[in-house]
Amino acid sequence: MNAESSSESGIHPLRVEFRSAELELAFQRHHLGHSRTSLRLTLFFCSTFYLAFAMTDVAALGYGHVAMMLFVGRTLVAITAILGWFLIREHPEPIAGLWFVASAAEVVGMATFMLIVWNRPHEIAWHAMSLCIMLIVVYLFIPNRLVIAQGIAIATTVVFILIALEKGNLTPSDALTMSMLLLLANSFGLVAARRYHRLWRDEYRVLIDLKHLSVRDHLTGCYNRRHLHETLLPMEVARARRHKHWLTLVVCDVDHFKSINDAYGHQTGDAVLQHIATVLRALTRRHVDSTVRYGGEEFLLVLSQTDLDSALHVAERLRATIAGSPTNDGPGRSIATTASFGVLAVDFSVAGEDVTEGSLIAAADALLYEAKASGRNSIRCRQWSDESAGKGANSLPLAIFDSAASDRDPRHADWADAP
Repeated sequence: MNAESSSESGIHPLRVEFRSAELELAFQRHHLGHSRTSLRLTLFFCSTFYLAFAMTDVAALGYGHVAMMLFVGRTLVAITAILGWFLIREHPEPIAGLWFVASAAEVVGMATFMLIVWNRPHEIAWHAMSLCIMLIVVYLFIPNRLVIAQGIAIATTVVFILIALEKGNLTPSDALTMSMLLLLANSFGLVAARRYHRLWRDEYRVLIDLKHLSVRDHLTGCYNRRHLHETLLPMEVARARRHKHWLTLVVCDVDHFKSINDAYGHQTGDAVLQHIATVLRALTRRHVDSTVRYGGEEFLLVLSQTDLDSALHVAERLRATIAGSPTNDGPGRSIATTASFGVLAVDFSVAGEDVTEGSLIAAADALLYEAKASGRNSIRCRQWSDESAGKGANSLPLAIFDSAASDRDPRHADWADAP
């Protein structure tokens, strides 16, 4: 993992969340199913016990308007839980909905508890013990952002202490002891919650690293061939077919790479490949296009929603940049390299269902070999045609992009139909 990605995957010391908002959102989505189950279960038990303890209100206060008011408050906790279950399922943004339900349940539950404490001040010791249990639930069992849970827990503790001092008839020593015990409950709850939040994120970070290693080429950092065939290309083809978009494959091969290995050694050859991969990733769209190391010195670009003309401009920029930026291999030595390209564009608004991943790669690869056979450092391109697809890649309409001169402006390139 490079320095930039390490910084993005770092955990904020106060919020105990990933510094990268994108990574934090991915983490929350990864745990969404578990968080939903945990929240539903906690809300069910909390609302059930809130209603069950209404019997203690009657036992302490008798049947009257105060007991009825407290019962309405307890019922409101149960209603909040029921509405929360539906909101979790129906909310268009599940993470925000989950946090809203968790926060609402904590606020309504704690507010109702403060109402109970206010009307039953003679049982302040029992209430303090109950609050300690509720604080642990807020910190550890209700899935919410730690900063929100901490704010609700501390605010509730302060309000409880003020009510106890106002109506609890406590001696100074009792008030101090109770305050210290509540501080201890908050401290243990916060420390445990911070540890759990950090452990969950460390575990997710390891999972991401392992996933990265399984889909990436270890030398260049590009996607590997297995990921291309099993996930990337089927997904892109399905998406382009569903939305009737263009999809373009660009196959790139380093010219005379064997000669570079023979002349300078395999370490220099590896440096050349790393340099080429850096250029390919830098000149394509991050999070939109994909760069794959397809073979030894062969790369494949998957350009989403890119037509033939746009793809050719990208290919020419890549070809010119590679030819104009030699690989630095130690002090005073640079290795000049060029690359050849095969560009195959598919318009899925007109392409038939017989377009397969294998046929696309075969057609793009055939274009690459035509570019290399024509003298290398050049581009050959075609647009997919269903009428000629069954006749093989060489029967597809061909356009020749004359790019022998590295400084040629692609906007003024000459095009010609192949004979």
